[in-house]
Amino acid sequence: MQYPALEELVAPARANSAIWRIVLGLILVVIVYVAGLGALFGMLVLVTGFSGAGQWMARMAGADSPTATLLLLATFIGMGIGPLLAARVVHRRPSGSLFGARARVLRHFLVALVLCGALYGLRALWPMGIEPVRNLPTALWLSFLPLALVGVLLQTGAEEVLFRGYIQSQLAARFSSPLIWMVLPSGVFALLHFQPDTYGPAAWMVVGAIFLFALLAADLTARTGTIGAAWGFHFANNCGAILLVGIEGSLSGLALYTVPVAQLGAGNLAPMLALDMLVMIAVWAAIRLALGWSAQDDGGAASK
Repeated sequence: MQYPALEELVAPARANSAIWRIVLGLILVVIVYVAGLGALFGMLVLVTGFSGAGQWMARMAGADSPTATLLLLATFIGMGIGPLLAARVVHRRPSGSLFGARARVLRHFLVALVLCGALYGLRALWPMGIEPVRNLPTALWLSFLPLALVGVLLQTGAEEVLFRGYIQSQLAARFSSPLIWMVLPSGVFALLHFQPDTYGPAAWMVVGAIFLFALLAADLTARTGTIGAAWGFHFANNCGAILLVGIEGSLSGLALYTVPVAQLGAGNLAPMLALDMLVMIAVWAAIRLALGWSAQDDGGAASK
């Protein structure tokens, strides 16, 4: 497959694309992420004391309340800042080059958001035997919604900047094979979502679905030369999973409805995931079509 638009993200990465720099950059990302956790803990100590801060950090692990979920989403700020610093300090490339052209990032984001929202709305017409239960009163849910949207925007943006903006472009600057710069980061992304405590024997099926999403997001990034489409796709997907219908006890504190864990046996989850993956592919195809199937919708991003 040819990805001429990817050059827009890869070109700034080529001058300093040695493997040791990528490793050092990822170490810096981890350090910044941990520092962000420390800063959040420090703020909680100032507000609630050491005992209260420890309790809030423990509650964040389950994220089963609105405030705990917002705090968990806030931890992704460090994940987003890390790649920006790594780009500037380790690779000596502009931090903004991890996003692509700003105007097209916004436009691609909005196109993906609208298409994903529309197709996932149609997906909701087929519940596949899943019966969500009310998690939050509507008034309480609406009161948290503005901050929740910002939190999901930060969380998805941090993951896209790290995996599609930074890792993908730096690996593509070093290696020509998509198996390395597309499949490898997608596999790591999927494995980081392995949750056997929540999904039990079906946890690997969930990993497979997330791996498919990551591959599609990587393709959109390579096809468009920005992380905008992947970010919009990711944001819409996570708004549905975090804010509308969540999984009981798993990042469910801000969800209007939740699905009881008891309903997530392999018998229910397998057909549901199969349908979800089909919808993902439909969303991906619709986004590619809407954006001209390449960066040519902008007069040829690779030539800019």
